[in-house]
Order: sequence, then C-alpha cells, then structure tokens
Amino acid sequence: MGNLKEIRTRISSISKSMQITSAMKMVSAARLKKSQDSIEKMRPYAEKMNLLISDLSSNDENSGGLTNERVKEKILFVFISSNKGLCGSFNTSLVKYLEEINSIKFKNIKSDIICLGKKAEPILKRKGFNVKEVHEAIIDSPNFEETVNLSNSLMNKFLTGEYDSVILIYNKFKNAAVQIPFHEQLLPIQRENLSAQKNSYEFEPSSFEILEELLPRSVKIKTYKSLLESIASENGSRMTAMHKATDNAKDLQESLKLSYNRQRQAAITNEILEIVAGAEALKK
Repeated sequence: MGNLKEIRTRISSISKSMQITSAMKMVSAARLKKSQDSIEKMRPYAEKMNLLISDLSSNDENSGGLTNERVKEKILFVFISSNKGLCGSFNTSLVKYLEEINSIKFKNIKSDIICLGKKAEPILKRKGFNVKEVHEAIIDSPNFEETVNLSNSLMNKFLTGEYDSVILIYNKFKNAAVQIPFHEQLLPIQRENLSAQKNSYEFEPSSFEILEELLPRSVKIKTYKSLLESIASENGSRMTAMHKATDNAKDLQESLKLSYNRQRQAAITNEILEIVAGAEALKK
C-alpha cells in the first residue's frame, strides 16, 4: 500500500467515480421506466397482430411474397446492439449467442449482418462476421418512421431474392436484472394455423387482400417491437452495471479508509515513541 498522500488521492478519485456511476444509474433507471412502458404497450398489439395473421392464413392458400419459404442459401441477421458502453455484457453476450446459433442452426449458410448500434460492430468483425451496414441514429432516437424505412429495405432485399431469410437478433427484456438473448425469423413470415380446420368466416374484402395489407405491417411491427425490447434491455443492463459499480467503489473506498486510518495511527504511534525515546535519552 502507498503512503498516506497516495491513499487520500485514491479515496478522492473513487469518490468522484462513485458520483458518476450513481448519476448514470439514476439516469438509466428513468430511461428504463419509459422504455419498459413502451414495450409493455407494444407487446399486446404485436401478439394480436400475429394471431390475426395466423387466423387469416387458415383461410388463404397463397404462399408467395413475404411468406415464400425458400431454400436458405443466404441469410441476413439484423443485430440490435447499443451505441454506448458501460452496460455490462449486453453486447458481448449477444455476440456469443449469435456465434452459437450460427454454428448450430445456420451452419454452412452464407450470412451478412446489418447492425443497429455501433458497439457490437468491431466485436462482430473480429469474430469473422460480414457487417454490411451500421445504423446508429435508430438506437439514439427510436421512432416508428425510421423503423418503417428499415423494414421496407429488409422486405425489398427478401423479395428481390438477395436474401432467403431475415433473422432478428436482440436481447429480450424480462426485468431490470435479466435480459435474454433471443432470435426470431422476420422473413419469410411464418404462417402458423391456430386450428386444423379452416374458419368459416366471411371476409370483405377477401382474406388474401387483408393479408396483403397486414403482412408488411406485421414486419414493421415486429421490427419495432424488437428495437424496443433491446432498448429496454440496454437500460436495464446499464442500470444494473452502474449499481454494481457503485457498490464495488463503495467497498473499495471503505477498505482504503480503513488502511489509511491504520497507517495514520501507526505513524502517530511511531512519532510518540520517538518523542518518548528522545525524552528518555535527555534524562540520561
């Protein structure tokens, strides 16, 4: 351990770091509340949209367009990360998850990546992934209009045959302390019938025309929902990381204060002993 001046300097430095991490924790908590409200409002709508499409699909035999299943020769991953750090393993754990599913489910299939958020890009490149595009603004100021533009681009890439499948990779929000790495197929849209028999509903216009309107909208909704899930997860991960950092700094500060007091007491004791020894020497 250094001398008393060095210890005082370290205590002062740690105190300033604690102020920063504590402030970041409070900011993340405020943002988490807002993003958590947004995703909780979006989830029921997205679920109902999926149910409606599944229901309509049981009355329609068309399997082209956005629902066209093709042999997967080339796929596109939409990887949703963050623009800022200090959020624990938010990005690294998702990269590791992508490596796992890519080696198991998409082995020997060519793939590209569109990265939303810049933090994961250098990690993905080091891992050997081909990052085609990086979109930063959509993470800093998420809005449905930007998501629509992105979704239209993804649908165009799929319909023109540039990619046979589009997969979303993101952290699914559970709570402030738990974020679950997750993937789901965005394109082609999977049509899962709710029952073995077709429904006897009559549609005006036809179920095909309704699906033609709903399918592109469902892609936009799913993309936007994934973005909100990731942002809520990022805020939760950062809040948790800053909470732990503040606690660790506090523990280190207490340890340094204890060491400082011990050394200070030892120095005072030595000075007293020297004074006593000097006084005894004068007497002789």
